[in-house]
Amino acid sequence: MTLRPGALRELHWHPNADEWVYFIKGTAQVGVFAAGPKAVTTNFNPGDIGYIKRTNGHYVKNVGDTDLQFLEVFRSDRFEDVSLSDWLTHTPPAMVAATFNTDKSTIAKFPKDKPLILPG
Repeated sequence: MTLRPGALRELHWHPNADEWVYFIKGTAQVGVFAAGPKAVTTNFNPGDIGYIKRTNGHYVKNVGDTDLQFLEVFRSDRFEDVSLSDWLTHTPPAMVAATFNTDKSTIAKFPKDKPLILPG
């Protein structure tokens, strides 16, 4: 996968497999969270390998000034991912707005097409 400078592989998780990430080019920031107050943000450079446990939410952001290239590897016979914005846009807007203490007009701006990459 390639991300332009500032671009983001949106917040998502994989319900069926751990993820191994090999960074080929550029500088990445990866944020990972699990249930409760357990979150880690780590920077990666070419040649680094990241590991994300199954079901842990995560994102990858290009924090460098060149393209970021990385390879995602899963030990599974099928690829599955759950996009946070896709999940939230298929939940009643009033419920999402109340949960996040925000206005429904803000929720209406969420991408509805399960974006893989968000521009920087």
